[in-house]
Amino acid sequence: VISQNTEDEMLGLSVARKGGLPHSLRRRLPHSLRRLRPACCSSSTSVSLHAVSVSGRDRSAIRPFSSSSSSTSSGKVRKSAVEAVQMSGIGDGSTVLVGGFGLCGIPSACIAAVRDSGVKDLTVVSNNAGVDDWGLGLLLKSRQVKRMVSSYVGENKEFERQYLGGELEVELTPQGTLAERLRAGGAGIPAFFTRTGGGTVIEQGGFPIKYKKGTSEVEVASEPREVRRFGSFDFVLEEAIKGDVSFVKAWKGDPFGNLVFRGTARNFNPECARAGRHTVAEVEELVPLGSLSPEEVHLPGVFVDSVVVAQEEKRIEKRTVQPKSKEGQSSQQEETQKKSSSSLGSRERIVRRAALELSDGQSANLGIGMPTLASNFLPQGAVVMLQSENGLLGMGPYPEEGSEDPDWINAGKETVTALSGASIFSSSESFGMIRGGHMDVTILGALEVDEEGNVANWIIPGKMVKGMGGAMDLVASGSRVVITMEHADKKGNSKILKKCSLPLTGKTCADLIITERCVFTVDKGAAPGESRLVLSEVASGLSVEDIRACTEANFRVSHNLCEMRQAA
Repeated sequence: VISQNTEDEMLGLSVARKGGLPHSLRRRLPHSLRRLRPACCSSSTSVSLHAVSVSGRDRSAIRPFSSSSSSTSSGKVRKSAVEAVQMSGIGDGSTVLVGGFGLCGIPSACIAAVRDSGVKDLTVVSNNAGVDDWGLGLLLKSRQVKRMVSSYVGENKEFERQYLGGELEVELTPQGTLAERLRAGGAGIPAFFTRTGGGTVIEQGGFPIKYKKGTSEVEVASEPREVRRFGSFDFVLEEAIKGDVSFVKAWKGDPFGNLVFRGTARNFNPECARAGRHTVAEVEELVPLGSLSPEEVHLPGVFVDSVVVAQEEKRIEKRTVQPKSKEGQSSQQEETQKKSSSSLGSRERIVRRAALELSDGQSANLGIGMPTLASNFLPQGAVVMLQSENGLLGMGPYPEEGSEDPDWINAGKETVTALSGASIFSSSESFGMIRGGHMDVTILGALEVDEEGNVANWIIPGKMVKGMGGAMDLVASGSRVVITMEHADKKGNSKILKKCSLPLTGKTCADLIITERCVFTVDKGAAPGESRLVLSEVASGLSVEDIRACTEANFRVSHNLCEMRQAA
């Protein structure tokens, strides 16, 4: 009679036939239940009142409240992914939410079953779309997807080809915004305001969602967002996402649908599970009801409608390992420094300077490429907790060969390890750390930066579509933003401009710009008419005149101008 959601039942209370509930406990029940008397109980009812331990060390004390609750939860288990897909209610035109990050934590068996079902005109919401021959790339290849809502195209050439060719609608969404839209959808929140995307095409609208087939003419464009000012900043309104069907992947699950994720395979899976009308959980192992202690459960079974066991291949998108080292040279840092000296050239100068922006005890987010290498030049003994936005704080070095784990990757889809003291979390929590300003510093690359401190780094319209990923969230976080980039493009044209020509990642967000030739600080408090860019360091062998000759943007020269510093 008493709901399993009440606090008393969570304590494992049972009604005694003799005497009923004590008055002190009866007062805590809803009014309609206080009138219950022992007479309503059958003669076989237990005659005790007890509280059971729910400690993970005493799982034997955890008992189902009734045999009926146990049998009901086991009704969620499906014999196969095909049966799970059939029972999900998916059909032509459905909105489908799919967990995973790259190929990590994707429900491969369910994706294959959707492909084989033949449903079409799907709107698929997922951070990326797999690769050409695996994951959601299978649905793109079979032309079952009408629209993708994603943050990153990545290396999926078919995804990029279909979009630029006018065959596929693509709604590119900042990664943190995507995670929060899903979280909001599952929490019954219709919309929310965020700084991410302010002053960009996300706010302004007009970004191509679909091109006319075979042309560069836009057929469907994004709508502008409502903007509201809170305090000193403008925020854009983002609507929640809800799906008809969600497909997620977990490590373990029980018959009720309680789920446990492993490593960075958690990522978008909890958010997608919560936001679906019918959620199918693909698990590697189905454990008996009660074998998971309550504190082990990452996602409660109330969000899950179907559970299916599937032992599918887990592919690694970018297998990265520590190089084999000679005797006495085992550290990844030594190997990276050697590689830098021989092949990075001017890039090494950027990386070594960027390393000076990191200090012991900080938490930082380093973008893929040059920013990531900066961690190899920290002072001996310094500990910086590196955050990877797919759900890891305390990212360690690449694994040794043979120890690669498909459930442990970074934001660049590379296999990684975790440091002592590391933690794992979902995508929405990851971007809560970022958006809330809890990262001390963010270092990322750029295609262009201008004299206002505006940054562009995610797309060359009509030519290259990678997506913004988490970059828009990172630069709008309020944390210190350091840009690492080469000073000029391959043709020798300056990449530090009067005004960015490419779609912006963020407005007036850069705090420091590091190139192989110099360092600019961005004075956000500059007087009107005064240049925000301040030349503060110049590489050895170059003069201020050399920097002016290769830089389009206007800049001032610091009174404390010095030679470009380098980490040891």
